[in-house]
Amino acid sequence: MSNRLFDIVSERFAQAPQSVMLAAKENGNWRQYTCAEVWETACSVSRGLLALGIENTQLLPDEQEKIAIISPNRPEWVITDLAVQLTGAVLTPIYPTISPEDLGFILREAAVRKIFIADADIWARFGATIEAMPSIEHVFCFDEIPGQRHWSGLHRNETTPDDSVTQRITQETLATIIYTSGTTGNPKGVMLSHHNIVSNVTDALPIFTFAQAGERALSFLPLNHIFERMVTYIFLSSGIQIWYAESMDTIGDNLREVKPMVFTTVPRLLEKVYERIMAKAMELKGIKKSLFFWALNLGKRYDNVQHGSLWYRLQLALARKLIFSKWQEALGGNVKAIVSGSAALQERLIRIFTAAGITIMEGYGLTETSPVVSVNHFESEDRRIGTIGPVIRNVEVKIADDKEILVKGPNIMMGYYKRPEQSAAVMEGGWFHTGDIGEWVEGRFLKITDRKKEMFKTSGGKYVAPQVVENIMRQSPFIEQIMVLGDGRKFVSALIVPNFSQARKRLSAQGLALPDSDEALIALPDMKHLIQAELDKYNMHLGHVEQVKKCTLLPAEWTIASGALTPKLSMRRKVIEKAFSKEIEAMYD
Repeated sequence: MSNRLFDIVSERFAQAPQSVMLAAKENGNWRQYTCAEVWETACSVSRGLLALGIENTQLLPDEQEKIAIISPNRPEWVITDLAVQLTGAVLTPIYPTISPEDLGFILREAAVRKIFIADADIWARFGATIEAMPSIEHVFCFDEIPGQRHWSGLHRNETTPDDSVTQRITQETLATIIYTSGTTGNPKGVMLSHHNIVSNVTDALPIFTFAQAGERALSFLPLNHIFERMVTYIFLSSGIQIWYAESMDTIGDNLREVKPMVFTTVPRLLEKVYERIMAKAMELKGIKKSLFFWALNLGKRYDNVQHGSLWYRLQLALARKLIFSKWQEALGGNVKAIVSGSAALQERLIRIFTAAGITIMEGYGLTETSPVVSVNHFESEDRRIGTIGPVIRNVEVKIADDKEILVKGPNIMMGYYKRPEQSAAVMEGGWFHTGDIGEWVEGRFLKITDRKKEMFKTSGGKYVAPQVVENIMRQSPFIEQIMVLGDGRKFVSALIVPNFSQARKRLSAQGLALPDSDEALIALPDMKHLIQAELDKYNMHLGHVEQVKKCTLLPAEWTIASGALTPKLSMRRKVIEKAFSKEIEAMYD
């Protein structure tokens, strides 16, 4: 039985060394990596890292060396993960879309000495920040970059692990630090041990009853996120081949090429698939268009528990043959299930896709829980639309008096790196406090009803701390008040009350004749351009996901009297959202 993450790959290598483990497009063609190639290359790279010197006097979080990686998904990512584990060091993955300021903070806090980067684009974005870090001693690149060291220089002839090192690594050893957006503005590092992640793999594995060795999974969610990383080890345990999409733009083509049995996604990507299908449907004419919307309406009524009348089921069977079979073909023709996580998925989409014969398995978890807490199963009896499924084995969940979801189990993080007070605050009474409000359905299906904390997730599954964004934007002399939105949405937007005095001065200086009323002023194109220029200016200090993509200008300040502000002048977000619901919806229309 595997106790450490690299044991999973070692065992797969021992069982079927020549079977395919990973695959990716290289120079336009698919390149396959066998179990032997992955394992032996990881061992070789680990030897190279050890030869450079790895500071691990004691395998304790503060003592272990931290090694960073900035790269999209590719076989080298997984190989590097394994290699770092085999040295007893700690992999610290960093999103390629992070802001340079946040990257600098992470590299300083973790005292990173070695860093792996993917390609010239990432070096162009972060090279200056990396070179400014006094702790960085070595930079390794997966692609050839002029003036930089290629990672092949780490490869050694030895293709077995250094037993003197690996024997010291236990299941309680820190395996990775994953930095998440912090409410204070700085990212905070979640420390996960081998046992945290391996236990989650072991306890979630029985849910993948449909998985068969030799089948394929397409991977495109970032491996920086614990969701995709943990599922990767589930696939490796199951003997499933992992094929990496070339990019987010090529997922459709790659699905048809790879013909995967399963893939993981976040709601926003599934929304995009649906939007493309709908766009094509709108181009149809006559009977074809009528048939499409007939099938779509059947899908919206689908329920896996209440199966409907015999007449409904006969119609659905016909719709699957005539219409929904084309949806399957668009996904490669072999998809049995799609696992969705990181944010809430619209019930409508779950019903439609499942009606089309593509089972949607929506789950729930956090980085701090390694990540899976609950998930809807492939089997209908353990799946309920509108919930996040039954809790996985060996994990406990209880609903606190204030309805907050509390979690206990072997998957709960070791704590936040260098933040003992914050760690203690979320671990009151031995239970991890998720910050999510929930309830039980039928006594065993977990359902999220609200969010206790203000941080939200976009439909792409990325956390955004609105106060951080708001504080940066409020540096503008032309922005008086701002509320950032985007929970469950495809991008971040904002409601903005301009500083009308400053705005009038600027626009008057440009020789513009201005209306007397502020309501008329915000309708002027020049006013909108002024605020947009300010957003563009301050967006540069934010990560891509945090950047405000659209805004709506409002003509009057929020006040205590209107109920929009508390006596402490804090925004009442729900009140403001309700008052301007039409304006908000218009930004996402």
